[in-house]
Amino acid sequence: MQEILILYYSQTGAVKQMAQFIALGVEKVPQTGARLRTVPKVSTVAEATAPAVPDAGAPYVEYSDLEQCAGLALGSPTRFGNMAAPLKYFIDGTGGIWLKGAMSGKPAAVFTSTASMHGGQETTLLSMMMPLIHHGMLIVGVPYSEPELMSTRGGGTPYGASHLAGANADQPISEDERRLCIALGTRLAEVAWKLSR
Repeated sequence: MQEILILYYSQTGAVKQMAQFIALGVEKVPQTGARLRTVPKVSTVAEATAPAVPDAGAPYVEYSDLEQCAGLALGSPTRFGNMAAPLKYFIDGTGGIWLKGAMSGKPAAVFTSTASMHGGQETTLLSMMMPLIHHGMLIVGVPYSEPELMSTRGGGTPYGASHLAGANADQPISEDERRLCIALGTRLAEVAWKLSR
């Protein structure tokens, strides 16, 4: 049984829901499971700490989750065309894993949600790819063989799954966006399976 780590940060719930759709796609591949994990918020107060286990949702990620996974899907809302600080903070602490080469050769995919159509979906996806490339990971995108890439009126890019949440984060994930999330999860799991053989 191989596991795909789906690591995300979600503030309003859209990225969390995308992670769940990606997990559905991952679990379409035989002998493959999805491990959903999140990161705590970053605090400006030095003494602030997050509880060891979140009150609700996915557990907090541990570095061992990265080492044990067969592939990684990384998700974040857009923050000025970049990944959110809590996810970046966690990624910045993975130097020890990088030194070991523990992620090298594993496939990775990225996903995001933005408030506006031109709110930095693609730059956020690219910002998440950079540290993964430094880790030696193999980037898996969404190919144009997925017809929703040509029909979507919201999110959806070849760089990874995306969602247009609206300025008030009140736009539900569209059917095209849902299908692209599932397709990305399936593709990531299939690539991981092929690489492990």
